[in-house]
Amino acid sequence: MGVQGWTLLLIGLSFALYIGIAIWSRATSTKDFYIAGGGVPPLINGMATAADWMSAASFISMAGAISFLGYDGSVYLMGWTGGYVLLALLLAPYLRKFGKFTIPDFVGDRFESSAARIIAVVCAIFISFTYVSGQMQGVGIVLSRFLEVPTTTGVMIGMGIVFFYAVLGGMKGITYTQVAQYCVLIFAYLVPAIFLSIQLADTPIPQLGFGGFLPDGTSLLENLDGLQKELGFDSYLNGSKSLLDVACITAALMVGTAGLPHVIIRFYTVPKVRDARKSVGWALVFIALLYTVAPAIGVFARTNLLQTVSNQPYADMPEWFQKWETTGLLKFEDKNHDGLIQYVGNQSSAVNELDVHKDIMVLANPEIAGLPDWVVGLVAAGALAAALSTAAGLLLVVSSAISHDLLKRCLRPKISEKGELLAARLSAGVAVCIAGWFGIHPPGFVAEVVAFAFGLAASSFFPVLLLGIFSRRMNRAGAMSGMVCGIALTAGYILWFKFLHPELSTPGNWWFGISPEGIGALGMLVNFAVAGAVYRFFPAPSSEVQAMVDDIRVPLGKRD
Repeated sequence: MGVQGWTLLLIGLSFALYIGIAIWSRATSTKDFYIAGGGVPPLINGMATAADWMSAASFISMAGAISFLGYDGSVYLMGWTGGYVLLALLLAPYLRKFGKFTIPDFVGDRFESSAARIIAVVCAIFISFTYVSGQMQGVGIVLSRFLEVPTTTGVMIGMGIVFFYAVLGGMKGITYTQVAQYCVLIFAYLVPAIFLSIQLADTPIPQLGFGGFLPDGTSLLENLDGLQKELGFDSYLNGSKSLLDVACITAALMVGTAGLPHVIIRFYTVPKVRDARKSVGWALVFIALLYTVAPAIGVFARTNLLQTVSNQPYADMPEWFQKWETTGLLKFEDKNHDGLIQYVGNQSSAVNELDVHKDIMVLANPEIAGLPDWVVGLVAAGALAAALSTAAGLLLVVSSAISHDLLKRCLRPKISEKGELLAARLSAGVAVCIAGWFGIHPPGFVAEVVAFAFGLAASSFFPVLLLGIFSRRMNRAGAMSGMVCGIALTAGYILWFKFLHPELSTPGNWWFGISPEGIGALGMLVNFAVAGAVYRFFPAPSSEVQAMVDDIRVPLGKRD
């Protein structure tokens, strides 16, 4: 049937499944639309949370980043998983006991301020659109290659699917769709990993194959490190980033995970407070299935690529090479006109003839390795499941921020439930269109864009949530000033080095050598410092709010 036929079949079946679930579980009330009725079991919620969080960055881009960055790519693994520990211990159960729908809801009520609520709404929308641009970009990459349509057309197709089940089903439809999407994406990730592990390391367990040995007795990692050095690339096993930058990126990704609005909102969908902790535990189990395999995928992909293309005749390249060239994500320029592909490291960039985009590595890996066509189509369906599941969750955050936090709680408090539900659906539809534009005009490769979103969440929401839960004395002035200063510093730094002056984006020009991906950690510290300095000059919160802060920290049934 061929790669395109299998891709069409598997993507078509998965899309039909998602649409069918959305119709079956469509929202009929604002409670259904915002928090799926509040009755989702922890196991189901954990699986949906895993799909919600494991985006195109996890499926497509993380292993691709590891395949190029080697040791330095470990920051994504450490940061994106460590954040769930913070979420489970410091935020999830307390926010669930507080009982509101959204982060702006918590901020507005905890700090007794509509202005604080509006600032939180702006931060939520800003973070969500930054994050969702990476998801729609991933959709465009997959469909442009495997369905051989323009990237813009691919993004439009993805927009249509997300629009249908996000607008119709709300959180209820999204939750059960994400359960199906998790099953699709994890199966699609593990199957080629098992094939490749058997092929390269003679074991069906990718985690063991990652550290396995070749027939000549050398380890797979040492062999890859040798190939890298021979071609002039940096060592695969030794990092080139500074220790401070690694620490800052990891910290930004960790606390950003704990402050992401589309993840936190999932803990309002479970029936009880203790179910919020159970959901985090299940989510970690489901996430670990992919994250423990990602380093192996990165190593397998890099090894196969170097062995396939280095110093090989361009005329002999298989069909996958030309197919990826048509997307613009793989570029070959025969600079010395010898017909051979000269793929060399950065120090020899003047003679390097091949440009490989990080985001194609996972998608192209099965084709490079010569795996069956149905495996290639399965990977494409899994990548779409990962991108669409997260995009839907993010769009719901935007929708609820506008319809519930801004309209219902600030501008039109007397709006009917029917009117609020209509506003939620209309705002979700507008958000889908804006997300599509960002997907067509992305600000970087997928994992990089997502890292920016995590930095923004780290510098804005994590401090205000933590202080709101554990500090009785923190007031609206401190919280508002901290959020504004934290996100302004982080966003300004990213804009300056990545968009306004990208030519200056080098370690020598960065503050203290901290990259834009890690600046969220510094923004978080600024948020804490400003909030801690400002709140002292203003009155304490009301006695009712202080009593509420004490109450949400006491487990149900354990009060003295």
